[in-house]
Amino acid sequence: MRLLTSFLLFTFLAAPQSGPIVSVTGGQIRGRALTNGAVFKGIPFAAPPEGELRWKPPMPVKPWQGVRDAGQYGATCAQIDAGWNRTAAAGGKEDCLFLNVWSPEWPSQSKKAVMLWIHGGGNMGGSALGSGGIEPPFDGERMGSHGVVVVTIQYRLGLLGFFAHPDLTAESAHNASGNYGLLDQIAALQWVKQNIARFGGDPGNVTVFGQSAGGQDTGLLLSSPLSKGLIQHAIEESGTVMMGGELTAPRSKLEQAGIQLAAKLNAPATGQIKFLRTLSAADILKASPPYAQRGALRPEPNIDGYAIVKLPAEVFREHGELPVPLIIGNNGRERTLAGGAEALKKAIGEVYGDKAGLAAKLYGVDGPNPDTYAPHGDGNSQWETDRMFRCGSVVIANWHSAQFPTWEYEFTRAPEAQGALHSWELQYVFGNLMRDASKPADRRLSDQVLEYWTNFAKTGNPNGSALPNWPKHDPRKTAYIDFGAEGPVAREALRQEACTLFEQNLPMPK
Repeated sequence: MRLLTSFLLFTFLAAPQSGPIVSVTGGQIRGRALTNGAVFKGIPFAAPPEGELRWKPPMPVKPWQGVRDAGQYGATCAQIDAGWNRTAAAGGKEDCLFLNVWSPEWPSQSKKAVMLWIHGGGNMGGSALGSGGIEPPFDGERMGSHGVVVVTIQYRLGLLGFFAHPDLTAESAHNASGNYGLLDQIAALQWVKQNIARFGGDPGNVTVFGQSAGGQDTGLLLSSPLSKGLIQHAIEESGTVMMGGELTAPRSKLEQAGIQLAAKLNAPATGQIKFLRTLSAADILKASPPYAQRGALRPEPNIDGYAIVKLPAEVFREHGELPVPLIIGNNGRERTLAGGAEALKKAIGEVYGDKAGLAAKLYGVDGPNPDTYAPHGDGNSQWETDRMFRCGSVVIANWHSAQFPTWEYEFTRAPEAQGALHSWELQYVFGNLMRDASKPADRRLSDQVLEYWTNFAKTGNPNGSALPNWPKHDPRKTAYIDFGAEGPVAREALRQEACTLFEQNLPMPK
């Protein structure tokens, strides 16, 4: 304890004595001045979820004395090392519930729209820092310069964020377990509502935007009763509540997985949770399945009856989600199924059964491929992109737009040989372009994407006078915009036949 106290004292004493100071929940923080505006990093929005707080809903932040330095990012969340996230995994801790805020002017002269970012990583990896694999840095300064306040958050991951167990359900006041990472996101939104005005943000105009698992979680938040009043607009990038054509699992399935995972960690027959809370985070993560492995033991969100009370895909189909404007879309060649034509034929048969013949024609298995748009790649790329990301976005766009304002996109600008892979658009969205996107046309497109995204955050409509018109989506015209080699181009009916078949094949309640 003495060592910890000395460390905290050193942190406060060593912090720069100049910089903007703000009072937030928990105490005062000192950020850093930017050329335009200010940034505050590593702000705790909940108590460290460790020890007895492991696998419990986020608790109120612990107050601190003096002025806390907010010039550096907080620790990333504990996670398995999947290669692409090696840096985040190396520094991962359970004490990781931090967020970061960029304000475009300081002191702020007016209330500004707020954009809250949820990072991707399969709900098993990643961080608010970005810079993992193909990810750019999630630094919000360039986005903020378009006149919005940017917030990036962290949330518990993998077995520490999405572990369900009957004993956890029994101890819960809500008879729920497993969605701790999702509850962290809701706690961050509540923090924003309570504090963001002090940074120049408008707590009544918050856009949640996320990619991959962050897009999936954005959809889950839109279907959760706990999000009411916290979200005014939403953007889902390459992620929906039906990732890979799979639907959100019931709590019972995740509870049974929890029992098996506890056994892998040699937990006793009784008092399993008490035992597991004595283990280190590193020991807990040893029981995790690999990042890329699907299956019964994978930690994931579940229908717990509290954060998620009904099958989210059904909520969207019945128009019961939050009635907010939505941007939703995908990249042109997110992933490619390895193994050539034989692997494709086998995968189609496994997924589509008696509809496999029709699907095989749509993907050119035994003849010419009807989709000759080069950015979509071959049949194997079209299949994996449709199944994992694109068709889920198309279906959600159709359902949501039947009642609420919706804009659909596809991002296709990329080196032609590789296509626009999963996460490729992120560098354009944040304006932090990387080496392979260094041409003037890339900067121009990034500026346009930033303008669309921030216009949407301000008004609920991405369009502006200097931008090519982005037509609103509806289930009849199915309009979308293609962010491609020629800049933004309006099109219609993105992979319509393939995605209609995808929708028909969803294991939805009748």
